[in-house]
Amino acid sequence: MIDLNHGSGATCDTDPRRFNIVSDQVNGAVDLMLTQRQRAQVPRTYIGASSIGRTCLRQIQYDYMAVPKDEGRDFEPRTLRIFEAGHKGEDIVAAWLKDAGFDLRTHGADGRQYGYVQLGGRFKGHIDGVVLRAPISMAVPALWENKVLGSASWQATVKKGVVRSKPIYAAQMAIYQAYMDLPNPALFTALNRDTWELYAELVPADPPLAQQMSDRAVHIVRACDHQEVLPRAAGDRRAKVCAGGHDDDHWHPPCAWQDRCWSRPS
Repeated sequence: MIDLNHGSGATCDTDPRRFNIVSDQVNGAVDLMLTQRQRAQVPRTYIGASSIGRTCLRQIQYDYMAVPKDEGRDFEPRTLRIFEAGHKGEDIVAAWLKDAGFDLRTHGADGRQYGYVQLGGRFKGHIDGVVLRAPISMAVPALWENKVLGSASWQATVKKGVVRSKPIYAAQMAIYQAYMDLPNPALFTALNRDTWELYAELVPADPPLAQQMSDRAVHIVRACDHQEVLPRAAGDRRAKVCAGGHDDDHWHPPCAWQDRCWSRPS
């Protein structure tokens, strides 16, 4: 039997390299699982409300048509982890709001998320929830939209508001409010995934923006039907919308179709 008393002479192996090996093995197994799960998903065959506000029409088109991504440009495991955190964070915030007295509905009686379908199923989206009653001063029923953000992105949203700092989210909410017949200001919440601070604001409906995004979806679908390749948003591959990075405080993820796009003459 090992003597666990002080002075027994037994020592713990505190070599950090051994723990790093175990950590690498565990993380490698998790990353492999996330990657395999991502690759097993059936490609989406519609334009989603979450993507219609992207800067580049061609990027939306490639995504809608399920065009294969460039070699090596699939989502990295780190990004898949962030996506996973976003989904879990949404559940956490929903639970917080319900416990705080909000009558928040996230799913219908059939267990499915609420959503809309347009253009014969080629333009659709699913909302995070609807607020039917609230312990704060706000008009109901109202759309609820939640995002989980890193600290820098979260702070920019707090400073500028979601409409100015995250136009793609503003477009998404405008579409939801229009198609789901929820004209009251939406309750937008953002969870800081680093500090767990919660930011909230009421976002008025924007019918002109919703119409613009709806027209955009029609334009993309028609272009695809006619096998027309839409113009890219930048004139230089090094532009942030293509290569990724911050552009006027707005973050663009690297485009997954850079090689394919720039191999074309225009």
